[in-house]
Amino acid sequence: MTVENLIKQSEEQLIKQFALADEISEYNQEKVLRAFNKHSIALRHFNPTTGYGYGDEGRFVLGDVFAESLGAGSGIVSAALLSGTHALTVALFGVLRTGDAVLSVSGMPYDTIRGVIYGEGNGSLKDFGISFDCTNLTQAGKFDKDAIKKDVMRLGDRLKMIYIQRSRGYELRDAFTVEEIGDICGFVRDLGFEGCIFVDNCYGEFVEKQEPCDVGADVAVGSLIKNPGGGLAPTGGYIVGKERYIDLIGRRLTAPSIGNEVGSYAYGWRLFYQGLFMAPHTVNQAVKGSLLIGKCMENLGYENFPKLETTPADITRAIRFDTAEQLCAFIQSVQEASPIDSFVTLEPWDMPGYDSKVIMAAGCFVEGASIELSADAPVKEPYTAYFQGGLTYEHCKYALKKILAKLL
Repeated sequence: MTVENLIKQSEEQLIKQFALADEISEYNQEKVLRAFNKHSIALRHFNPTTGYGYGDEGRFVLGDVFAESLGAGSGIVSAALLSGTHALTVALFGVLRTGDAVLSVSGMPYDTIRGVIYGEGNGSLKDFGISFDCTNLTQAGKFDKDAIKKDVMRLGDRLKMIYIQRSRGYELRDAFTVEEIGDICGFVRDLGFEGCIFVDNCYGEFVEKQEPCDVGADVAVGSLIKNPGGGLAPTGGYIVGKERYIDLIGRRLTAPSIGNEVGSYAYGWRLFYQGLFMAPHTVNQAVKGSLLIGKCMENLGYENFPKLETTPADITRAIRFDTAEQLCAFIQSVQEASPIDSFVTLEPWDMPGYDSKVIMAAGCFVEGASIELSADAPVKEPYTAYFQGGLTYEHCKYALKKILAKLL
């Protein structure tokens, strides 16, 4: 079978999934547009500011528009939040205090946040006397309610936060759906938990019609160089949720005496607003690209996740290989199909925050932007590549042709 025939056959097999992805995208586009209209966004909101940024209407309202779009009451959007990990760190330290306990009900969090939690002498949560326990998932990669109940009861009044990582990270499980997150929010509330339910929402924004704060989460956090930046935001992160938590987090982002009153950006806010406006469509392109590569790889006999019966719960796809050489060749072919740095030959390296060598393809207009076509993997068993992004379906398809040409 030729590459072209394989792709055409796979597209025909995905008609229902593509139609559902389009429906979700249309719904979310209307939701974002209503948020823009509600807050009367005008050209003045794009204006740059300098110094303290007092009275920066663009920054204030941008937080409101993000919150509205993501089902929350209040929000912070800041160019000073340098990555998803940084945004998560600021939010955790904003809410938690010495002696508090956190329970991750989604297992061990992603590699780069582990040093924030368990680091020794680096200013981690552990250094500040905040404990962080993890409830393992079931063998099927789902929330283990029996184990969660035991851990909640064991931690008692010290438990101040339930932590949920929506996406898989480098684990072979599916991302959690918003429905699953809502169910576990209700479950822990029924157990009597009254603290903060906190969701790492990276890679999941606008993949479904609802967001975690729509279904019971108190705080949701993400990066603007992933889904909600729409491929246009040049940097930054967001934190949305209940006003009392956003106020506390703002006092950690800046200073306890200042909070969200300050924060300038000399380049202006247009790309942040425009990126959010484009995000539902851009995410739809990435979802379709994920489905297409998944179906093609499945048709060639490669195991990959999530399964292809429905629209995924985030934009990432995990693909299994037999050897490190196959894994690296796949990642390298994604780089070769990129608009930027396509000439670079990738090699695994000791990337900060990871416990094994990582190979990462990211030939992006915004450095490291995983809403753009990218792929990465820890070079260790099981040899699994994590593929995500794609600003246009056409680019995903072009990259897939190069990938398949090597495999075939």
